[in-house]
Order: sequence, then C-alpha cells, then structure tokens
Amino acid sequence: MSRTERETAADPRERAQILELYRQMLAIRRMEEASAKAYAQQKIGGFLHLYIGQEAVAVGAIATLKPDDYVIATYREHAHAYAKGVSARAIMAELFGKETGTSKGLGGSMHLFDADKSFLGGYGIVGGHIPLACGVAYASKYRGDGRVTLCFFGDGSASQGAFHEGVSLAALWKLPVVFICENNLYSMGTPLYRSLSVADVSQKALGYGIARDRLDGEDVLRVRDRVGEAVRRARHESAPTLIEIRTYRFRGHSMSDPGLYRTKDEIEEWRKRDPLTTARARLDQLRVPDKEIDAIDAQVKTEIEDAVRFADESPELPFERLGEFTYKD
Repeated sequence: MSRTERETAADPRERAQILELYRQMLAIRRMEEASAKAYAQQKIGGFLHLYIGQEAVAVGAIATLKPDDYVIATYREHAHAYAKGVSARAIMAELFGKETGTSKGLGGSMHLFDADKSFLGGYGIVGGHIPLACGVAYASKYRGDGRVTLCFFGDGSASQGAFHEGVSLAALWKLPVVFICENNLYSMGTPLYRSLSVADVSQKALGYGIARDRLDGEDVLRVRDRVGEAVRRARHESAPTLIEIRTYRFRGHSMSDPGLYRTKDEIEEWRKRDPLTTARARLDQLRVPDKEIDAIDAQVKTEIEDAVRFADESPELPFERLGEFTYKD
C-alpha cells in the first residue's frame, strides 16, 4: 500500500466518500442495464442513450460540487442527473413516460430536468446547450451567488459553432463555468480521426486564453481531484476551464446502434479499464471488507428494482392536463 493509500485508509471521511462514489457508479450501471431491458420490452419509447462505461466522469466531476451548483448535460444524461441527486425512481419514471417522472413523462430520456436539484437538463441538440450553460453562469456572476456551472458535452460538440461561441463568451466575461468534454472517441459512429483535425480537444482552450486540462476518465478519484481544481478556479476566481476527459461507452451510440464500426478487440481492451473494476480494485487496496461492498451491491439492487417497479406502476399524465404545460393564462 502506497503512502497516499495509507493516508486515505486512515481518513474515515475520504474512505466514506470513495465508498459513496462506488455506490453511485454501481447504481448508474444497474439503472442503465435496467433501462436497456425495459427498452427491449417496449416500456421505454423514443431514443435511449446509455452511459455504461463512462460512470467515473459524471460521478467524479459532480462530487466536487455544492448542492446548489448547476449541472447541464447532453442527451446521455441519466448518470449526471443521478449523481446530482435526482432519484432513480424519478429518472426511471421519466424514461417510462410516466407522470411521476422528473418532467411528468413529457421530456423522456433526452430531457431529464430537475430545478430543485439544480440539474438543468439534458439537451438533444449537439452542442446547443453550451451557450445555455454560459447564460446560467452569467446569472450566477451577476447575482454574486458563488455558484458554479458544470457543462458536459461529447467530442462531437467540439466542432459545433455553439461550442466556440460559448467558450468565447465564458472567456470574455470570465464566467464561473467548467466545460467538460466527455471524449468517448466516437461521434455517433464517426471515429475521432474523421471528425477532429486536432485530437486534443483541450487545446481549443488556448485560442480563448482559458485554463485547460486533459485526463483519462476511468478513475473516479482522478476525475474528482482534477475537476475539483477547475471548480475551485471557477468559484474563487470566476474563471472558466475546458477539460477533456477521455472515456469510452461500452454500448452503441443508442439502443438502435449495434456498434459494428468497432472491433471486439477494441471494446475488450477498454473493458479492462472499466470504472467499476478500477474503483473496486482501489477498495481492495484500502482493505475494505467484502461484506461492506456486498452490502452496497445489495442496496443498489434493491434501489433499482424499486425504481423499475415504481415506474411500471405509475400512471401516465392524463390527456386533459397537457394544456397546463403547453399554454399559460
């Protein structure tokens, strides 16, 4: 055991957080697996984009925030919503299109939203939400409320005009925002080398004079610590940061994508860096008893089974109430 690991083992607060981060990642993995099953059973309609393989990015990054800090994300946002405190019940019910969902079933998989948790949505337009994140951060700076905004997006967004407009404004106005590019190497089925002339997305920060970072995203503690530096910069200096986190989705772009553009060898190589496996190895290094980890596994299994049952049994929003969310007197 290294000195850092011994220090971590001796710090009960750090040990407790590692266990909590592992629990969140495991819950997200099980929730996504349950969503895939429900989609196959036609209980979920529309598009469904799973986060399996990327769990350490959302969980590690959001662990750096205060409860009233903001998060805004893309259409692959179930994990971000959960890590921000939205319940598995509310998420699953929204996927099922039920009244008990985060948006009463009217948003669906790509549009989770919970203002009470300062989770300001998943967005279906690639890169379109990045200027919105700047608007949120501008409001925080204008009010002087000390809140930070995390904006998650994929590598496909880095070539969109909205990305450059957003980063440009954040730099010009010195906004308390952290831009996190979740680079999973593919924009839908298009590999990185066919979509970006410069593979290092973080270098785009140089054109706007803001801080940047680039890291691998399989270790939730590495993500937490590195994003934490950017969050502190945003909170105390009102300065933006662009972070590229290299990660990998084990499933296709969406449930309709078989992912045949990737080789089995490539997927298996990345599975060796599974965030859950990495976190479990760290727990073993810290000599966390198996029974403690087994208890977390059992807790998560119960939580997700309950969420699926809750969503299945919840009612749909009555047709007569649709007007309430379409028109205003």
